[in-house]
Amino acid sequence: MSRDHEDGTVGKALAVLDQVAAFGHPVRFGEILAQSAFPKPTLYRFVQTLTNQGMLAYNPDRQTYSPGVRLVRLAHAAWAQSTLAPIARPHLDALSAEVGETVHLAQLDNAQVLYLEKRNAVQPVQMFSQAGKVGPAYCTGVGKVMLAYTEDAQLNRIIAQQSFHQFTPKTLTSAESLMEELDAIVARGYGFDDEEHEPGIICIAVPILTEKGRPLGALSVTSTTDRQTLKGMEKLAPLLQQTARDIAYDAANWHIRDEDS
Repeated sequence: MSRDHEDGTVGKALAVLDQVAAFGHPVRFGEILAQSAFPKPTLYRFVQTLTNQGMLAYNPDRQTYSPGVRLVRLAHAAWAQSTLAPIARPHLDALSAEVGETVHLAQLDNAQVLYLEKRNAVQPVQMFSQAGKVGPAYCTGVGKVMLAYTEDAQLNRIIAQQSFHQFTPKTLTSAESLMEELDAIVARGYGFDDEEHEPGIICIAVPILTEKGRPLGALSVTSTTDRQTLKGMEKLAPLLQQTARDIAYDAANWHIRDEDS
């Protein structure tokens, strides 16, 4: 049984919203229909409801649909209230200035990685990750360190949803190999992306944990094989871990400070 079916009408409508957003550009109804599992009348009803509610925007001249401005407002509220981004910002700025490499902040979004913030290196590198983008959890440094500290029941559900697509010759392609890697991450306290998602891109990553060891998010420093090695980047582990602890501390005290202000 699909999750959308379990969540009823709301889940189905959100699936349509996700589908429109995934195109990355305004789309006509026929394009949505071509990729939809819903019959035309059902899909049309969902699209009209989402448009009426401001979750989708309709351009009558071009006859296209795109994510609506109401989503922008909700996104800003979610960013400010439900992510680590505003709390972590000063820590990311300080870390970026010290290491001179690309810094990422991420959280898990169901079975994927959501990049919340990115600080570019002194010499920027073109790569997949951008703030607001989602990526695979099984072959990214930030994804793996969060999975490593995820409780077993949730971890099993997340692993079952991974595609294990082989992006590079070094990509982990099975649940078994991923589990071995997660055990190694817990043993040393940090993880790597050894050109597993993109050729030539490497990183060291650490989890941001609650006092009970639950992953709030993850932090990474990313570079290229042209100017760094994993062994060289491993020297950054203590700095990354301290930064992660500082972010976790601020996150734990966020609401207390807000109430006292």
